[in-house]
Amino acid sequence: MRLKQIFIALLFALVALSSSAYAEGHEATTHQEESAEKKAYQPKSISELASSFWETTGIKAIIDTDDGEMSADPAGESKEHVMSAFESSLGRIIMILIVFTLFYLAIAKGFEPLLLIPIAFGGLLANIPLAHMAGPEGMLGVIYNMGIANEFFPLLIFMGVGAMTDFGPLLANPKTALLGGAAQFGIFGSLVGAAALGFDLQDASAISIIGGADGPTSIFIANRLAPDMLGAIAVAAYSYMALVPVIQPPIMRALTTKEERQIKMGVQRPVHRLEKLIFPIIVLMLSIMVLPESTPLIGAFAFGNFAKESGVVDRLSDTMQNSLINTVTIFLGLGVGSKLAADKFLVLESLGIMVIGLLAFSAGTAMGVLMAKLMNKFSKEPINPLIGAAGVSAVPMSARVVSKVGSEEKPGNILLMHAMGPNVAGVIGSAVAAGVLLSIFK
Repeated sequence: MRLKQIFIALLFALVALSSSAYAEGHEATTHQEESAEKKAYQPKSISELASSFWETTGIKAIIDTDDGEMSADPAGESKEHVMSAFESSLGRIIMILIVFTLFYLAIAKGFEPLLLIPIAFGGLLANIPLAHMAGPEGMLGVIYNMGIANEFFPLLIFMGVGAMTDFGPLLANPKTALLGGAAQFGIFGSLVGAAALGFDLQDASAISIIGGADGPTSIFIANRLAPDMLGAIAVAAYSYMALVPVIQPPIMRALTTKEERQIKMGVQRPVHRLEKLIFPIIVLMLSIMVLPESTPLIGAFAFGNFAKESGVVDRLSDTMQNSLINTVTIFLGLGVGSKLAADKFLVLESLGIMVIGLLAFSAGTAMGVLMAKLMNKFSKEPINPLIGAAGVSAVPMSARVVSKVGSEEKPGNILLMHAMGPNVAGVIGSAVAAGVLLSIFK
């Protein structure tokens, strides 16, 4: 027994001595490396120090177009390249001017400031020379990989949107769901147009989703199918959402007569709480059975709405509607801004994205109005065709625009709640359209 104790003691002593020797050796090696690094520094004169400082300034990086500076990408070295003379100098200046324009639109004009300000500021940081803010170890790159590369942030946004959505107007008048479906024509119509212009099918699919006027869905699809175009697609999507009051009214007036715009719709029926509680579950189950590719977006949306309508988790619902969605919006905007670097945004494809996005959004608005006109011809109850414009999923801005135009044509004609039906149907429609597009590439 005593021999056994002595043996164990010797064994512990041997382990301790080995660990100590390893630590001392590792410390000596580290010390030698540090000494070698310290010895590598050579004293410099004042002029040499000034020259070294000049080499690290942003001014020098912009002026010197042949310094071999590398681009920065959240995906790492495999996606990085030596920046061209245009990208490292004039391109950066142009992007900073574009960023300041976005600041102006967000602050002075009130165009989607909650997202345009973080996106624009992220774009400003992404174009800082030498800092590599958009690289995998930079702040923007970390944010991008944390929640955009894995599509987590758009799903959290959809969860918050679901918690803020009231399906009552849609359930009170279910046929208005057709208007939300008709407005998705903008997505599939622009898909054909983008393919005709020479974009490959994946890029065309990513661009076409702008027609749904749904920012989170646009980011979700772009990250899956065309990550290099993410910045341009996100900026286009949110810009056109912000421009709803400018783009939609002329289209609405051009496609309707004054008499149609003055149609007054009846009072909606009351919707039972149980209907609102069951509806998100039904939508989710249908998605699972018919189009599972759409369930990440619809699942997050349905969960947020179900939590709200349950009435027993008000704290969770309030968090999703406020603190969670606000926090994620900050990160989402900054992460998207990482793709607004000059080498990614200032390409010919970006101009094509902006043009196709505008046409897609306009086509979706027009098709919603035309579908409402058609439904009005066959409906026993009058339908004001203006509400068809709310079929795009710019919630709730497009519904407000419909109500504003309707009240201008006939004071006292309140169309807001009627327009909210196709508006929330458009959110579901854009998620379904996204699932259809993703299923193509399975």
